Amino acid sequence: MTEEHEVQQRLAEFVGCETEYWDFWGAIRIIKDGKTFWETSRGYSCADFCVKNTMATRFTIASVTKQFTAFAIMLLYDSGLLSLDADANTYLPEDIQIPAGITVHDLLAHTSGLYNFYNFEDDFYIGEDRLPYDRKAFLSNWILKQPMNTPGEAFNYNNSNYNLLAWIIEHVSKQSYAEFLRGNIFLPLGMVNTVFDDGLAVLENKANNYMHDYGETVHVPYVNNLFLMGAGALVSNCDDLQKWYECLKQRKLLSAPTYKRFFTENMNHYCYGLERHDRNGVTMYAHGGDANGIAAYTQYFFEDDLCIIILSNNESLNQYRLGEGIAGILYGKEPKCAMKPEEVPVSDEDLRRFTGTYLPGKIHMEVKSGKLYLVRVNQNIHIELYCISPNTFIRRHEEQSYTHELLPDGSEKPAVWGYELISKAFV
Repeated sequence: MTEEHEVQQRLAEFVGCETEYWDFWGAIRIIKDGKTFWETSRGYSCADFCVKNTMATRFTIASVTKQFTAFAIMLLYDSGLLSLDADANTYLPEDIQIPAGITVHDLLAHTSGLYNFYNFEDDFYIGEDRLPYDRKAFLSNWILKQPMNTPGEAFNYNNSNYNLLAWIIEHVSKQSYAEFLRGNIFLPLGMVNTVFDDGLAVLENKANNYMHDYGETVHVPYVNNLFLMGAGALVSNCDDLQKWYECLKQRKLLSAPTYKRFFTENMNHYCYGLERHDRNGVTMYAHGGDANGIAAYTQYFFEDDLCIIILSNNESLNQYRLGEGIAGILYGKEPKCAMKPEEVPVSDEDLRRFTGTYLPGKIHMEVKSGKLYLVRVNQNIHIELYCISPNTFIRRHEEQSYTHELLPDGSEKPAVWGYELISKAFV
């Protein structure tokens, strides 16, 4: 057996075990030296009709979208149509203005200081984002709240930044966000499977997104993708993302000085739409995407001509750990394998200590048929937890990197994500 075949066998054993363990649905491809080194697909793109995922299936890529939005801005910069260090308001319509002093660079690097509306207290997540899209109302109601800090002061990952970048692209180019990306990135690179998903168009061979509710596979709750413009609404597949990797590796479409700025590391390892890290003795550029029913991850090791693509439509598996494990094998290391801690039996009476409201309308706990469920967003999502040690619980169906300490040491009241139990009733 050749060394290449040995590595491929190790990959097959590791990835096969991991994806079976967590019931992964999606596609994985590894590109080495310009060729597909190893790939696999698993699960269903449409569970309703038992249509299986293939390597050609298209997936929503969530925040992997950001690198394309950033690249589109760099195309405008390369053409002399905007300055990265200028006030972003210069390139926004008069009725879409943000606090002065925020530069285009700040938006790209997540240092704008703008309010971040993705939190537990606000009603945007599976609430406002289900409603009809109105750009001005979106700006005034969710982005123009009290800033978190002054521009350039701190890193805060925030979808608002990339929504605004999409609006800049539209205002400067006089084209829609979708048209500009299609005409200036996707078609020149032959990326015929990559599109902006407006939530209305029929997209052939696109995977539906699934999650677990009461332990059963269900469709994810509806959200209006227009609220994710620039931040997370592109659809693509492994074939197209391989072409995108080749574009970045070969420095196509942009000038060398512009690529240098595109890949320059800013605060918190963030470049423009990509993170930069030192891994396995070389530089890695990467970005993930996470949403209900969506898990995506792209890793680029340009020095070794290596690319790892992970796309999933059921978010059961931690794609970051899997990606690191795959890279580790390719660099001769032992990957970290998944482990589910053993379950500790808990009586109904003990489980009911944790039931009730922690954040009204947002975070609850309930017991049903002897199982404990973390209930999210007005009872839209019911996540099964199981006990692994006294007062410590973990998700049963989705891999996570943390546990829920439902009764912290020294506390008299149960707590979830820092919110204490306030009522035994659902409020």
